[in-house]
Amino acid sequence: MPASTDKKRSEGQTITIKKYANRRLYNTATSSYVTLDDLARMVKEGIDFSVFDAKSGEDITRSVLTQIIVEEEAKGQNLLPINFLRQLISFYGDSLESVLPRYLEHSMASFARNQEQMRKYLQDTFDGLFPLGNFEEMGKQNMALLEQTMKMFAPFGQGEAGAPPNGARDETEAQARPPATEADDLADLKQKIETLQQQLDKLSER
Repeated sequence: MPASTDKKRSEGQTITIKKYANRRLYNTATSSYVTLDDLARMVKEGIDFSVFDAKSGEDITRSVLTQIIVEEEAKGQNLLPINFLRQLISFYGDSLESVLPRYLEHSMASFARNQEQMRKYLQDTFDGLFPLGNFEEMGKQNMALLEQTMKMFAPFGQGEAGAPPNGARDETEAQARPPATEADDLADLKQKIETLQQQLDKLSER
């Protein structure tokens, strides 16, 4: 990346892109022509820019960004579900038209923050557990852990899979067993959580 672009980026300045009648895009920071792919890369790198019509001076950033999305979708990068697009179109001219942009912007900002946290969590977790990228083994261990978790957190009194229902059990056994109290249920739940934590610790040590 040219030094002038790096400098403006570090200073937090917005780069000006001019669009000419021949549809060519000119980056004033690098004094060079750029493409929509270049602008898409700048967005991903967090470089702020605004696009202006070279003749009228009109800010056409929105339409250019929309064009980038159309180009990416045409490449097969389908991030926008059809139902979402239908719903979005239906809001044009609606009374909530002025509210929707702020809602979408807030939702995307929240998703971006969670995305970074999730990406870091997955990277830290899976890099430590599976340094060789053995996704097959990862799937087997995850399924085993899931099955064990489901068994541990089965409803109280349900028993093991395949066991007969309470009504079919021997009445003498049921009468001999003291009724479970709320304290017993809480203690049982605590024990199950501790067991699950131990399993997770063992998995993370591998």
